[in-house]
Amino acid sequence: MDAVENATKLKFDDALAKEREIFINLMQTPECKALRHIFAAERAASKIPDVGSDVKPRAVNKVAVIGAGTMGGGISMNFLNAGIPVTILETKQEALDRGLATIRKNYESQVKRGKLKQDKYEQRVALLTPTLKYEDIADADLVIEAVFEEMGVKEQVFKKLDEVMKPGAILASNTSTLDVDKIAAFTKRPQDVVGMHFFSPANVMKLLEVVRGAKTAKDVLATVMAIAKKIRKTAVVSGVCDGFIGNRMIEQYSRQAGFLLEEGATPQQVDKAIEKFGFAMGPFRMGDLAGNDIGWAIRKRRYVEKPDMKYSKTADLLCEMGRYGQKTGAGWYDYQPGKRDAIPSKLVEEMVEKHRKDQGITPRKISDQEIVERLVYSLVNEGARIVEDGIASKASDLDMVYLTGYGFPIWRGGPMKYADQMGLFNVAESMKRFARNPNDDAKFWQPAPLLAKLVAEGKTFN
Repeated sequence: MDAVENATKLKFDDALAKEREIFINLMQTPECKALRHIFAAERAASKIPDVGSDVKPRAVNKVAVIGAGTMGGGISMNFLNAGIPVTILETKQEALDRGLATIRKNYESQVKRGKLKQDKYEQRVALLTPTLKYEDIADADLVIEAVFEEMGVKEQVFKKLDEVMKPGAILASNTSTLDVDKIAAFTKRPQDVVGMHFFSPANVMKLLEVVRGAKTAKDVLATVMAIAKKIRKTAVVSGVCDGFIGNRMIEQYSRQAGFLLEEGATPQQVDKAIEKFGFAMGPFRMGDLAGNDIGWAIRKRRYVEKPDMKYSKTADLLCEMGRYGQKTGAGWYDYQPGKRDAIPSKLVEEMVEKHRKDQGITPRKISDQEIVERLVYSLVNEGARIVEDGIASKASDLDMVYLTGYGFPIWRGGPMKYADQMGLFNVAESMKRFARNPNDDAKFWQPAPLLAKLVAEGKTFN
């Protein structure tokens, strides 16, 4: 605007000089640095250190999807949109009919909004073949399983796929937390097994976490990265660990949200503070949207596997009240039928107050700055551990995961870039301060060795 105004008031050469000055000043802003970082990070994400251009991808002309639920339908749409034929498989006719109706409804709403031409809609739907028989998918080049997130169910599916799929077919799992190596071991061809974790809604979200198993063949990785480009996804490679990159980090973020609640914040205050920072949605609204019962199931598993890991009990108490989120019309917030507006809940407030009393916690006033720092720096510290563990090959990959899958503000460049801009020394000092809080988890807030090393050397993640 200033440059346009100068053009009307100054001599041409003077206005140009001013414009150059404005441009150079803008280049030094954190927003500009963040956006340039993203430009480079997106290109770097597609490069896998030990998979060179000499590794030729396999041909993928036909895709099969197991499961016609929300995920299966959304995944199928990505391939139909790219002109790749899809066979979608379900075990029961009514589930198959329901899934096909949802896909049609999604496309019809795009037609209605003028986003999709009628002939294109017909072309896409014509590429979709429904089936109840595994034999009908035997010749697919890539099969993606999108069934219930339980190891026993995955085992049945992968043993069946191992039996029917042609040699050289890629067998992919859409699991969001389960061990891909275990899943691969259900087959006699672990080299053909890979994780393809789509984010919900799968036909909208840009992120695809590609999970590389211990035995995943290099050409399988090359194929999946190439196909991701074709279906317009940003693919990021992750190693095998619980939750991979995104969900492993978000677990720490959600734990902090729970502690903040116990210590005196309300769900609205936490959500508003992080949304003001730039997130698309705060942790409590996000829980209500995804379904609080999903986190509950993961915590139940944690209590057995990692009994020393500390959680706020508020989320469990919420689920015991049957408040699973938008799908039950009540979660951390109340919801009116057919609306998504989050209305603060008196019942939740009472539950949290009673829980504080039971725990002997005296609530205190918590600043928005503390909320933002604890939520964002929990992502940073866990992210540093992920890079150190070799689960991600570079810090910028974590930024891409958060920018394209979790609603992290674009102009801040992702959690790791944001930490770089705040100064890693300052970030580590804040962590040491949080470790002194008796109601938090002191062990978690020990700066990750990689972070401590970078601070000592005066370096940054990126």
